[in-house]
Amino acid sequence: ALGLGDRFGFGCLFGLLAYTVTQRQAELGVRLALGARPADLFRLVVSEGLALSAAGLGLGLALAWAASRLLEALLFGTAALQNALMDDLVAAGTDAIMISSVDPKTSTDAFNRVAGQVPLFTTDSDAPQSDRIAYIGSSNTDAGVQAGEIALQALPDGGKCMGFVGFLGADNAVERIAGFRQAVEGSKVELVDVRGDDVDFAKARSNVDDVLAAKPDINCMVGFYSYNPPKIYEALKAANKLGKITVIAFDEDPITLGAVKEGSFAGTVVQQPFEWG
Repeated sequence: ALGLGDRFGFGCLFGLLAYTVTQRQAELGVRLALGARPADLFRLVVSEGLALSAAGLGLGLALAWAASRLLEALLFGTAALQNALMDDLVAAGTDAIMISSVDPKTSTDAFNRVAGQVPLFTTDSDAPQSDRIAYIGSSNTDAGVQAGEIALQALPDGGKCMGFVGFLGADNAVERIAGFRQAVEGSKVELVDVRGDDVDFAKARSNVDDVLAAKPDINCMVGFYSYNPPKIYEALKAANKLGKITVIAFDEDPITLGAVKEGSFAGTVVQQPFEWG
């Protein structure tokens, strides 16, 4: 158990990191808008958390976890928060903004307000009804089709797939899911359902655990956001089911790439942001 001094030290360290993350909200918002993945921002905060807590490894790990939860709340919670970040960037004198929209359908007015003040571009998840100048990115529908083709190749006798994603209503999620369904239509491969987690990493893991426990007929899983495949990997490894359930992934998280290399995942669909630039 932690003593009073330990608890006080933990509180001070967490308070300092929480303050630091809050002060850097605009910077972290820019990183997200420019295409930084949640895993990238997580590693950034974790590295700072470990540096601050070098005096105690145990406390440092707890601090890093707590800070990651704060970061998720700050950056990935709602479209309203993302819109507020854009307003802050405009007020700070930003010359132009590129953003991946969390929820385009409820953000059109906010996007138009920003687009009336600075050049606005979208990437990864578009907001086509807004006044943004252009969408720069890959076709998420085509990416979904490619994932479906991987599933067809990996499951020649058919299978029942469960999908996992962050925001069910985000355009990039909707389009990837639609592309996957399009590719497997008429085959013996079926996307039974898709579970959303609102970019809550703990929920992303528990979603997989719940499916493993409640739906033994599922023999295929699809991770539509970059962090979903690593969470699938964690859950399957814990359940001793790696290699027993076919996994199709998106993006190039190191865990995902390692799983593809070792044969635990059937494949992953990766974008090429270098070409966007």
